[in-house]
Formats: sequence, structure tokens, C-alpha cells
Amino acid sequence: MGLISEFKTFINRGNVMDLAVGVIIGGAFATITKSLTDDLIMPVVGYIFGGADFSGYFIRLGEIPAGFKGNPDSYADLKAANVAMFGWGEFLTVFVNFLILAFIIFLLVKAVNKLMPKPEEAPAATPEDVLLLREIRDSLKK
Repeated sequence: MGLISEFKTFINRGNVMDLAVGVIIGGAFATITKSLTDDLIMPVVGYIFGGADFSGYFIRLGEIPAGFKGNPDSYADLKAANVAMFGWGEFLTVFVNFLILAFIIFLLVKAVNKLMPKPEEAPAATPEDVLLLREIRDSLKK
């Protein structure tokens, strides 16, 4: 029974629940960021660099297997067939996605820091040895 009560105590701690909420919101936020990247930003980047789907840029390294029924120019079809590829376009898409997410988090943290009241600077505590030396000095003056 002790293990179960310890587990209940662990789960009921505020920081565990905060972490769970953070993970759920983070998952939803990742979906929004992926849509922002895939549906809005990467098509513009792809258009600028000459293609509509930037994630489709790749270099095929391996041979196409016999009996392959997909499109030999399709990254998704070749990936499904386990053909070795250097998928630099997909990597670039994921990297841009990361940069956007990191920038948005930076802006959020910056905004929250502006909203939070600044802690009042407390005077630094004087170390005990300094206090003792002051007492000795004052005693000697008397």
C-alpha cells in the first residue's frame, strides 16, 4: 500500500500536472507550427527557389527495387519503398519548422518576462565574518 500512496502523492504534485498540461499544449502548438510551415511558409520558399513543394527535393542514393509501382520522382513513394535517399528538402523543411518554433517561443518568453513584475532587489546579506570583524572594530574604538 505504501508504493501506491507514494505514487498518488507524486502524481498529485503541482509540477507533474503542470508538465502534463505543458506536453499537451506543446503537442497542439507543434501541430499549428507544422501547418504554418507546411501550408504557408514553405510553399513561398519553394516558389522562390523554383518548386511548389520544397520537401520533395532529394538525391536518390540507392537503386529502385524491382516491382516498384510508385512514381520514381516522388520522395514519398521512394521513401515508402525504402530506397536510400538524401532528403535535403525534407530536412530543410523540418529545420525551418524548428527555427519558426524557436522564434515563437522566444517571443512568448520575452512577452511573459515583460508582463512579470521585476523582483525587488534585496540588499545582499553581510557575511558573518564581516559582521564579527565590525564588532571587534567597534569594540576596539570604544
